[in-house]
Amino acid sequence: MSRTPQQAYAELLRREKERALLTSSAALLAWDERTCMPRSGASYRAEQLAYLARLAHEMLTDPVTGELLAEASELPAAQQAHTVEAAVLREIRRAYERAKKLPRSLVEELARASTLGQQAWEQARRMNDFAGFRPHLERIVQLKRQEAEAVGYESTPYDALLDEYEPGETADNLRKLFTTLRQELMQIIQEVQGTNRSPRRDILERDYPVHFQEVFVRCAAVAIGFDFEAGRLDVTAHPFCTSIGPRDIRITTRYNPRHFAPAFFGVLHEVGHGLYEQGLEPEHFGTPLGLACSLGIHESQSRLWENQVGRSRPFWEHFFPRAQQTFLESLRDVTLDEFVFAINEVRPSLIRVEADEATYNLHILIRFELEQALVTGDLVPADLPGVWNERYRQYLNLNPPDDAQGCLQDIHWSAGLLGYFPTYTLGNLYAAQFMEKARQDLPQLDEQMRRGKFLELRDWLRENIHRHGQRYRAAELCRKVTGKALSPEPFLSYLRHKYAQLYGIKSPAPTAKSPPRKR
Repeated sequence: MSRTPQQAYAELLRREKERALLTSSAALLAWDERTCMPRSGASYRAEQLAYLARLAHEMLTDPVTGELLAEASELPAAQQAHTVEAAVLREIRRAYERAKKLPRSLVEELARASTLGQQAWEQARRMNDFAGFRPHLERIVQLKRQEAEAVGYESTPYDALLDEYEPGETADNLRKLFTTLRQELMQIIQEVQGTNRSPRRDILERDYPVHFQEVFVRCAAVAIGFDFEAGRLDVTAHPFCTSIGPRDIRITTRYNPRHFAPAFFGVLHEVGHGLYEQGLEPEHFGTPLGLACSLGIHESQSRLWENQVGRSRPFWEHFFPRAQQTFLESLRDVTLDEFVFAINEVRPSLIRVEADEATYNLHILIRFELEQALVTGDLVPADLPGVWNERYRQYLNLNPPDDAQGCLQDIHWSAGLLGYFPTYTLGNLYAAQFMEKARQDLPQLDEQMRRGKFLELRDWLRENIHRHGQRYRAAELCRKVTGKALSPEPFLSYLRHKYAQLYGIKSPAPTAKSPPRKR
């Protein structure tokens, strides 16, 4: 059949939006599985998700997709950089070429194994039973190795998995980045510890009734712009955000009645993801312009709201009086200064999602090193607990007392997400660089936050980052927004400025500047 380039492009979009019906249905089933599905439904849910994964894979890899891509590439607009058409064709072609290399049976089995793996992980974490989870991890690692070999790579199989989440990134680049970061962060941590200052830790570990936490976190989520008419908040074992449709964004958290921080900052983190999803243009849902640029950019939004905003003094100048009203018995004897110091304490801890900003990236470095070794076969899953504990002693001077607080604390590997963890560190760096630029463009930002006005920042992020979808790759987007390549310096400067105020360490930024990263 003879088609014009415009007709081919329109048909390609139609097919992509139809495929999105399958992937969004799978997302809804996955959300249900992790929030309210009866445990005994896991095996059938695994078959449902495997079936949908197979159908979506078949639709994407249909030879017609290749024909349409070739025909649509003749569009004049497709020849110009950063047009909608050029970005759409680039990203669909990328997904098509990758998917063609993956056998249908492998895609189906990965969906099945990860569904069962997440259910097994949840029970293993609760029971502190690594042995019960190990067969699932072994199967998932085996399948991810097959995926890496099928996709192909130049240097290491890890690159093939990393590229799915952060296009164009490599393990070699990340190793150089982590080397720089680790040196600088260890220096900051040592300086902080050398001050012998410490906050009142007990004020965050008092009685914080869950029903009051639920009210307070929803209030904060609404204030920073999350639309509950187009989203919802639920409870799960490991918090996440997922997009079911252009007006249906689900976020989750977990509550600890004896600890304020996990749920509150966890919700801010997931709301950051949710704001990104709600900021994508609805008419592009199902196409590359309706998808986030990369996981690193996605994590920049969650880390920005969780830390750059949520742990700032101006934020709490607005919210602390309300917190005292909500948690009257727990906070009646606490001052604003004491509270801000407590939520920003630098103290090595076992749990990644509860880590302070200075030590957080060391948690990511541990996982980055271990998952590379799992993929290459240098580390077998049976040896993971011992090696994990050794790295925590080496990098954080901590000794996990059990696997639930050690190698079982994160859901990612059970879900097949090997290659995902480095995007958290990239997110921290992007967040600092974006926030630095936002402060230049919004000079009254701190005063606005003191008055509870957060929507101008949300709208700045929506205009500069969210609405573009995948029109730009991450490095391009960073340069477009900030005028600079991604660099660790804004993040390190941000930490030093904060800890100069809290701990009295030296400020400004480190004297030995790190070169901008090239990607």
